[in-house]
Amino acid sequence: MQAAEIIRQARQRAGLSKRALARRAHTSPAALVEYESGRRDPSVSSLERIVAAAGFDVVFGIRGPTDPDPAEAGRRLVEVLELAEHLPRRAPATRMAFPIFGP
Repeated sequence: MQAAEIIRQARQRAGLSKRALARRAHTSPAALVEYESGRRDPSVSSLERIVAAAGFDVVFGIRGPTDPDPAEAGRRLVEVLELAEHLPRRAPATRMAFPIFGP
């Protein structure tokens, strides 16, 4: 998601006008208009400050190419469990008898 969309969503969800959010975020309404329109990108600290002024937090994350899709991981798990059903069962372990020492 782009910074412009993050700011717009935060402002709208907070029910704030651009002017009100700019005032709370200690920035100019013109700068906020530039950010929301995508004509200018805010710094990370400015983005965090603006979103916090709307009452929200910015959460950054990264997902690598090796991270499995949850749906795909679920399908693979089902396949593995079905395969495990066809493996031979282990014989029950025998209980070892331990000597009982009297008083």
